Amino acid sequence: MRADPPEAPASPRASLLKRLPPNRITPLIVATSLFMEQLDGTVLATALPAMAADLHEDPVALKLALTSYLLSLAVFIPLSGWAADKFGARRVFRAAIAVFTAGSILSGFSQSLFEIVLARVIQGLGGAMMVPVGRLVVLRTAPRDELVRAMAWLTVPALIGPLIGPPLGGFLATHFDWRYIFWINVPIGLLGIALSTRFIPNLREENARPLDARGALLSGVGLSCIVFGFTIVGRGFAPAPVVALIIGVGVASIVGYLLHARRIDHPIIDLALLRIPTFQAAIYGGFLFRIGLGAVPFLLPLLLQVGFGLTAIESGLLTFVAAAGAMVMKATAHPILKRVGFRRALIGNTLICSGFLILNALFTPSTSHGLIMAALLIGGFFRSLQFTALNTICYADVPRDSMSNATSFAAVGQQLSISTGVAIGAAALEAARALHGGGALQWEDFAPAFYAVAVISMLSLTSFMRLAPNAGDELTGRGARE
Repeated sequence: MRADPPEAPASPRASLLKRLPPNRITPLIVATSLFMEQLDGTVLATALPAMAADLHEDPVALKLALTSYLLSLAVFIPLSGWAADKFGARRVFRAAIAVFTAGSILSGFSQSLFEIVLARVIQGLGGAMMVPVGRLVVLRTAPRDELVRAMAWLTVPALIGPLIGPPLGGFLATHFDWRYIFWINVPIGLLGIALSTRFIPNLREENARPLDARGALLSGVGLSCIVFGFTIVGRGFAPAPVVALIIGVGVASIVGYLLHARRIDHPIIDLALLRIPTFQAAIYGGFLFRIGLGAVPFLLPLLLQVGFGLTAIESGLLTFVAAAGAMVMKATAHPILKRVGFRRALIGNTLICSGFLILNALFTPSTSHGLIMAALLIGGFFRSLQFTALNTICYADVPRDSMSNATSFAAVGQQLSISTGVAIGAAALEAARALHGGGALQWEDFAPAFYAVAVISMLSLTSFMRLAPNAGDELTGRGARE
């Protein structure tokens, strides 16, 4: 592996950034991409009802604007590790920000559901390279005993997106036009391109592995068909036999990929990584746990606005506190994990987080806003601790030369779980609505959806309980303390 130097000379402002330790400055710059993605997603979720009204679509149908982005991520993320090794991390990261920003501009000009879905697919192409490659840079530059802190620094600026996203999305949707939510990304994207040009090394492999084109095709078709099929099931977008055919093609393609991956030396998604116990636990357990993450940003704003009759800005001012709780956690993640260890933290925190998911099902129109905010604040704290633990333990035992494969693999699992969460939440919502004869959504329809994703998230315990008691201790220095 080699690193090309930054391309541009440092300015006086750049010199201020250079005074920061390397394990701080790189995560902060990479966090620009996470900030855009998180801001975009949380603002969009809050503005979904207003978008549905403007485009004359059912609010549940607008989940296509969320899942089309996630679907695009699932298709293109497997290529991110190979692209970074082949062309250099800085070059790919910078180009990905540009594509994401272009997709944001197109989303802002959309005039129909089809147009916004297409623009979101373009955004997803950029996001597929942007976030995994940025994380790869952090993993390759941070010392192992600093990895927890580096990952925390990476996500702190990104959490500002969810913090300001809901109230900002509500404000824009209520007082202006929802299209402005996408154009916010333009100056942020330009800043990210400039900073990455100056400070991020162009890490790349001297002997990059060959592109597994057949594997990329099989995994792309399989993941896209499965995600899309489950997204449109029961929505009337296509006859039931057509939906079944789409899902069947997806399953067949994934089976074909599994057979293909066993026969070649460098598969696009390296299944051999699952032999690493910590990686396996993070992938399997993380997939089940993150289903709740994918569902809540879709379900909660709909509950508050459609079920409780709040405005978009009122909804945003309630839900933004979850990100505030997550930001508080980032300063305490390392001490907590060092004190109790990854295994105990993941097991105990799964129970706590699942409990807070269930708590969402108990909200009614008469529940005080203060109580809702308190529940979301505390729930955001524990949920963020879980994500920090998962995102770190995932790479605890992965060899350096396999990091690009591991980041691609993990990113596919994360995004697929989020899209699965949206699909399961929407399906449960549709089933509950059908039970009372259809028609407009009622607030009582949301409880079954929250219960469903909470139970699924709790199933992640089966993976975390198989971790060794000392798993990940090297990352926190826990053994050294004792």
